[in-house]
Amino acid sequence: MKAGFTDLLRCPSCGGALRCVVGDREGERIVSGSLWCDACGREFPIVAGIPRFVPAENYARSFGEQWKRFRTAQIDRFNGTTLSERRLLSETGLPAEWWKGKRVLDVGCGAGRFVEVASRLGAHVVGLDYSDAVDAAALNVAGDPSVELVQADVYAMPFAPGTFEAVYCIGVVQHTPDPLRAVAALAVPARPDAHIAVTAYERRRTTPLYSKYLARAVLRPLGTEGKLSLVRRLMPVLFPLTDVLFRIPLLGRVFRFAIPVANYVDLKELSRSQRYEWALLDTLDMLGPAYDQPQRESEVTAALRNAGVVDVRRLPSVGLNMVGRRAPVGA
Repeated sequence: MKAGFTDLLRCPSCGGALRCVVGDREGERIVSGSLWCDACGREFPIVAGIPRFVPAENYARSFGEQWKRFRTAQIDRFNGTTLSERRLLSETGLPAEWWKGKRVLDVGCGAGRFVEVASRLGAHVVGLDYSDAVDAAALNVAGDPSVELVQADVYAMPFAPGTFEAVYCIGVVQHTPDPLRAVAALAVPARPDAHIAVTAYERRRTTPLYSKYLARAVLRPLGTEGKLSLVRRLMPVLFPLTDVLFRIPLLGRVFRFAIPVANYVDLKELSRSQRYEWALLDTLDMLGPAYDQPQRESEVTAALRNAGVVDVRRLPSVGLNMVGRRAPVGA
């Protein structure tokens, strides 16, 4: 982290200003040290250049392991596609020209898939994740002066109020203990009139019948390593099988619902080997998280509005994709 980043940070416990005690530096970046809150006496370590506001072991451990193993798979500049850029623009509803010079927050940044895009579009980006996937993100954006990362909790984000001109959270809130509380928290560090965007799994009447929820229940005792090992062993059979079944007109949708494998047969930009890697990554993403709680549109809309977000609307992207803006002062 750069020394000036401390100005944006606040104690997640009491909201007090933080004082940086520097350990090691590499040029202008602080590599190790600690952040102290003189108001409440709490100390937060800086490890590998990243402020850490949560315990190393937490419910998002599977995501940390997942993103460190598949660190570059979904980063556009590594896979040679524009898939992440297109998804970010589509699910925030913000055009490419909007981002230049804006300060934005990526909540649940994982390995930095969208952080890298937002930075490339000219934004000053802070990526936040509860897991140590931030270490994978740090490698993916190494040397980028427009990016800072924090390991922190969405329910207690360590930022001064009114810090960001946009806050987005794509595909994350359903993996938290209380998704609607996570949705509401997105408005807290946003400026008045700031853009808010959230995409979540949508709960429908058929959702409990989706094969992945049965698979999650059966495989829960295996743990992250056991699930990854099982997915790796089965994928050489399941990938070519689903490559055929998922392409069958009409019936393909049924097979996608009945077989918990993330084989993106419609993504023409990916080579077969890249699709195989994404299948491993996202199948583990289906089965590994501690929480998987799809939400209803009405509930997410209410959570945003109750948090002071106005002009809430749904975008026509895949999934439950809601946007709005933080209410202006006096609204």
